[in-house]
Amino acid sequence: MADMSGLRGAALLQRGREDLSTTVAGPTGTGGECSLSTRFQVSSISKQFTAAAVLLLADRGLLSVDDPVSRWIDCCPVSWAPITLHHLLSNSSGLAHWHGVPGLDLSQPVSAREQVRIFAGFPLQSQPGERFRYSSPGWSLLGLVIEAAARQSYHQFVAREIFEPLGMTATFSGSPSGQPDVALGHRAGTPVPPWNLDDSSRGSGSIWSTVTDLARWDRALARGELLSRAAREAMFTAQVTAVDDDAGVHTEGYGYGWYIGHAAGGHRIFYHPGDNPGYLGLNAWFPDDDVRLVLLGNDEAIPAEQILHDLILMAFAQGMG
Repeated sequence: MADMSGLRGAALLQRGREDLSTTVAGPTGTGGECSLSTRFQVSSISKQFTAAAVLLLADRGLLSVDDPVSRWIDCCPVSWAPITLHHLLSNSSGLAHWHGVPGLDLSQPVSAREQVRIFAGFPLQSQPGERFRYSSPGWSLLGLVIEAAARQSYHQFVAREIFEPLGMTATFSGSPSGQPDVALGHRAGTPVPPWNLDDSSRGSGSIWSTVTDLARWDRALARGELLSRAAREAMFTAQVTAVDDDAGVHTEGYGYGWYIGHAAGGHRIFYHPGDNPGYLGLNAWFPDDDVRLVLLGNDEAIPAEQILHDLILMAFAQGMG
């Protein structure tokens, strides 16, 4: 049995449509207790939806993953000329991560032009396509590309073209103003100031969801409800090597918005973790076993790695091993 004593949030282990295990614990910070319907910032799990939005636009012939980013975004520096949407999607653009872009305050509003200017002020960390280098700013650029190609806001596009068609009724992108059932972020029980999700982190970490909606998302991808076969193959193929070992998972590469690897016993796993100030999470899918594991929390201090390790072992014990 998984030790969930440190959880503040919600966890779901599901095979097919059967819930093998559901756990909720702790306060939301808004006067209630966490439940399966509580909405959390999913943080970098948002990148899965950004990747799907780009691939959906590619399926419709409105853009190509081989397009240079400069086709869609004005005022790109010369050093970005080789960067394509493929490089942004696979974290191989060479752009820095947030800690390498200190001029951007993610808690404050920022215009698209100013955001690009700030990103352009820092040198590439490696040449485009040379190596895996995780970069949330690259995904924020993809959010701007989606807006340019779709001629609507990122938040509107993912709502109309992904969340609504798939029945993800609890999921939205951007500010939670006026939304019910949202959890406030904490660090060791103390509330932390949130990021601005309307503009500075759209595309990279602006989505709110529940564990049940994320499991529905995984099922929809598995059944081909949204993307073409070619798009899904690109999403779940390692586009760049990204080797790591964490929480019982051996990571081998990064596709488009998903890490690709194997868990104990050789089980294939597609997954993405996420952490924004006050929040953390994981969305994982074992494609050969039709099993999904979703964890969302609203306290940075929960022992996420141990909980995830225990949940993976529980999955093996209930039919995957």
